[in-house]
Amino acid sequence: MSPDSFSGVMVGLRPLSRLDHPREIVRQFTPNWFAATMGTGILALVLPQVPVVGPALSGVGQALWMVNIALFMVFSILYAARWAIFPHEARHVFGHSVVSMFFGAIPMGLATIVNGFVVFGAPLLGERAIGIATDLWIADAAMALACGVAIPYLMFTRQEHSVDQMTAVWLLPVVAAEVAAASGGLLAPHLASGAAFSVLVASYALWAYSVPVAFGILSILVLRMALHKLPHSSMSASSWLALGPIGTGALGLLVLGGDAPAIFAAHGLAPVGAVALGIGVIGGLMLWGFGLWWLLLATIITIRYVREGAPFNLGWWGYTFPLGVYTAATLRLGASLDLAFFAVAGALLAVILAGAWTMVAALTIHGAWKGHLFVSPCLAARA
Repeated sequence: MSPDSFSGVMVGLRPLSRLDHPREIVRQFTPNWFAATMGTGILALVLPQVPVVGPALSGVGQALWMVNIALFMVFSILYAARWAIFPHEARHVFGHSVVSMFFGAIPMGLATIVNGFVVFGAPLLGERAIGIATDLWIADAAMALACGVAIPYLMFTRQEHSVDQMTAVWLLPVVAAEVAAASGGLLAPHLASGAAFSVLVASYALWAYSVPVAFGILSILVLRMALHKLPHSSMSASSWLALGPIGTGALGLLVLGGDAPAIFAAHGLAPVGAVALGIGVIGGLMLWGFGLWWLLLATIITIRYVREGAPFNLGWWGYTFPLGVYTAATLRLGASLDLAFFAVAGALLAVILAGAWTMVAALTIHGAWKGHLFVSPCLAARA
């Protein structure tokens, strides 16, 4: 082996070998990293729901949830440090037409942690888990509301966009509210009557705050792809992002509809609760059918990208969360309709989700170790 070759191998073995200095981790840190908390969190929540083997996988789900909390805390510290140490450069994110969209990943990642406190927290913390979940859900809903308006406002006033450059990342800031809605539906049954009613009503409002806007963006996205074809291979995972609002919309209707009869009846609105239950099942089923169309289309598009050798980047986490919420909606339909088809389909999707998460997580760890994932497009665009 030549000295130059040996030197190259040693550089490849060193952590962060692609960075000029470790402080570049902070300087180059972007909200894109929070997409990893979305994917990890949704897998943790899906595993205990898998028919037959769910109870055995609950421990794995709980461990992933704890890992997710650690990831969220580390990412929050790093991004806060960027604003504290490099505030002038950090502000460039607001003018970037892609990176700014990932602000929506922060509340969506937090929502999976909130849900984990409801699902896994009780055995560890008892009733305190629900109190923590409630406080975090309020913060999550507030961030989702802010993202849903602030980022579109920046799109309309400061950023440069065109239809031919559009991708499904436009969905990220507006979808956060419907994720918070589904999270509220999971939380509400564990609260006292008055609080449960407030969270349920707020969750329906959050669902409506998000879903119509998301579906408007989906319509434009279909037109964009018909006129200008597929995005660049660096955005290969974006085709799956469209499955997110569809799957979350279905899941939200199903979860909120399941809560509605008891909660509304406790406030003298039993007929409303019965209607909400029906809307949840029928609406969830219809959105599931729409999601199936997009799932098949995204699969075919992904095969095309794989053949072209699409490069790995943090956007690949877009393969996980949308598939995860669609899987959760499928499993919820199986429980609501008592149909084996949805139980089997949900289990199959959960296996695919676990495989996708494993692949993307391994590539992310490798990329973080080498340091080449720590790149801020906001800075590169101004270089």
